[in-house]
Amino acid sequence: MSDNFERPSWDEYFMLQAKLASLRSNCMTRSVGAVIVRDHRQLATGYNGTPPGITNCFEGGCQRCKDRMDGKTKSGVGLDRCLCNHAEANAIMHCAILGIEAGVKGAVLYSTYVPCLECTKMAITIGIKKFVCLDEYPETDYNLIKEAGVEIEIIDKTKIERWAKNMITPKE
Repeated sequence: MSDNFERPSWDEYFMLQAKLASLRSNCMTRSVGAVIVRDHRQLATGYNGTPPGITNCFEGGCQRCKDRMDGKTKSGVGLDRCLCNHAEANAIMHCAILGIEAGVKGAVLYSTYVPCLECTKMAITIGIKKFVCLDEYPETDYNLIKEAGVEIEIIDKTKIERWAKNMITPKE
């Protein structure tokens, strides 16, 4: 038996899944991925982008994102004009579409960013009690998260980068 055998922790493993999901994002300004997990099993995944059947953001589908790229709109301004669904909302909707009770028995939401106010409200509503994230998000309501008793954990990015690198260049 090898003493130096390593594998990712559960949080690292599922954050890698969220990071992978973010690669599917079609938003021009921020790529976000999310995974909902219960009992170490992935229930749903999501990434941010326009709804099905709507022109993708990177193809000009969202005027707000275009305005951000052109410097006409600042980050966090005009969010109500954005056509993209957030990654966390897409994961939550995925659970609803498939009839999965995500919040039962302490589901965890892994997201590449701490959820915004709207996604936080949805996550609280379905009973998610923990967010595991890589980065802060400027439109987060930490008071709401605290009042709901939701735990937030920010993962060290270097650990995720290390495992991601191992996927491309495995140990010999």
